[in-house]
Amino acid sequence: MFNFRKRWATAIAATAIAAAALSGCAGTASGGTAGSGAASGDGTLTIGTIVASTTFAANKSAWANESPYLQAVYDTLLHADPDGTVQPWLATEWSYNDDNTVLTMTLRDDVEFTDGTKFDASVAAQNLLRFRDGTSPQKAYLATLADAKAIDATTLELTLSAPNPSLLSFLTQNPGLQQSPATFGAADEQTNPVGTGPYVLDKGATVVGSTYVFTKNPDYFAPEQQHYAKLVMNVYSTPTAILNAIKGGQINGAPLTDNSMISQIEAAKYTANGQQLNFFGLLLFDRDGAIAPELADVRVRQAINYAFDRDAMLEAVGQGYGDVTSSIFSPDSSGYDADADQYYTYDPDKAKDLLAEAGYGDGDITLTMPTSSGFTPATYALTKQYLGDIGIKVEEVNVAPTSFLADLLAAKYASTVMQLKAAPSSWETLTLDLLPTAGWNPFHTEDPKVSELAATIQSGSEDEAAKAAQELNQYIVEQAWFAPLYRPQQTYATDANTSVQTQTGNAYPYLWNFVPKG
Repeated sequence: MFNFRKRWATAIAATAIAAAALSGCAGTASGGTAGSGAASGDGTLTIGTIVASTTFAANKSAWANESPYLQAVYDTLLHADPDGTVQPWLATEWSYNDDNTVLTMTLRDDVEFTDGTKFDASVAAQNLLRFRDGTSPQKAYLATLADAKAIDATTLELTLSAPNPSLLSFLTQNPGLQQSPATFGAADEQTNPVGTGPYVLDKGATVVGSTYVFTKNPDYFAPEQQHYAKLVMNVYSTPTAILNAIKGGQINGAPLTDNSMISQIEAAKYTANGQQLNFFGLLLFDRDGAIAPELADVRVRQAINYAFDRDAMLEAVGQGYGDVTSSIFSPDSSGYDADADQYYTYDPDKAKDLLAEAGYGDGDITLTMPTSSGFTPATYALTKQYLGDIGIKVEEVNVAPTSFLADLLAAKYASTVMQLKAAPSSWETLTLDLLPTAGWNPFHTEDPKVSELAATIQSGSEDEAAKAAQELNQYIVEQAWFAPLYRPQQTYATDANTSVQTQTGNAYPYLWNFVPKG
């Protein structure tokens, strides 16, 4: 049985760091503006983002690239440390019943929304149910939430239809966001956020789609988390635009989507903060052969894995930043097995032998794959070359970026080049990629072995779940459900005025982990 309990410990405010007197030109991230604030909350943090906010409605929200906007204005029920460890926040303690289907949480009693509405267990329950029934890309995280109700003002009870081993972690993300109930269904709900968070959106200074400005919430219950008086989030649509902003000293931090720029940002005296968040390779969706019968044969899928020189792909496409792998499981996951990373070697002769055993000769297989401007031409050229070397032809279909993901999730293609999140927990990997209901299992492949191991991961003891997760990892690798090539380094650049800790499982550092350097 899992039994989780955390008690609220009074946070100790960070020692104030005196702001350095910095000289600089107007329009840069120095000179007493961005990056020059003290830990007590002076100054401005200016960061770059790669997507605009699509919505501030919590029940429709997306996490990852949009998490900075949401964390500015909303609190979540729980917090996560940079390494993913769950900590108390709006919920101060919690415990499960014996079969992990009822989660009881104790909530703070001293928190108000910026419109004056009191935060309590009834509000929290409403937000959870709205998220479950909403349109967020992560709504499946609460798929097992049967009900949420207030026992009293500070006691929240969540009833699950089945155990959810990652629920506490999910409540540190957008499923746990708390929005004022006074704004539910309001005409401006998606553009005028009202939360309990550390900042308030400055609508007058914000240019939707381009620049988002937030000012400090003067009544915030945890002022030690407000490291800056003001936040500015500028949207940059291309890697070159981010690089130019870095070279011009216009931002304190931003994600790099092209690691070939690392040397240039380091020359500009920025720090490249790296982590491994995703895996890159081929997704072999059609494992039952619905539209590509060849992929129903595990030997064909294995041949595809042996076809690639992973080290060469990492150097050519990933600029050498990352680690080769044959597995979709994150090193942070209980299912991680270092041996699985090295399972498939570069062996085109073995690949050809496997295809011959499966009854396919040179040129007998043609795979139709979508292409998108999100990946470089070299990525597709090398994929085509390696598969061609073992006798598999690739027919490319150029798909508009606006429909690329939708087409994949609608099962229009049997396989594709793609980069996906390597989830930090085994249960999240199952819910994202492996279960028949997983979004990235668009052909709804169902396997008795996967189901059996999933049940143990969901309901077994911690040791049983970890053992089952490692067995699942090995099984998915051997069955070649995917052809992962490497885990690329995700890089977040920060200037000399700013310290940050990257966040396990998320594309952006969490806002409270940006701190000005003294």
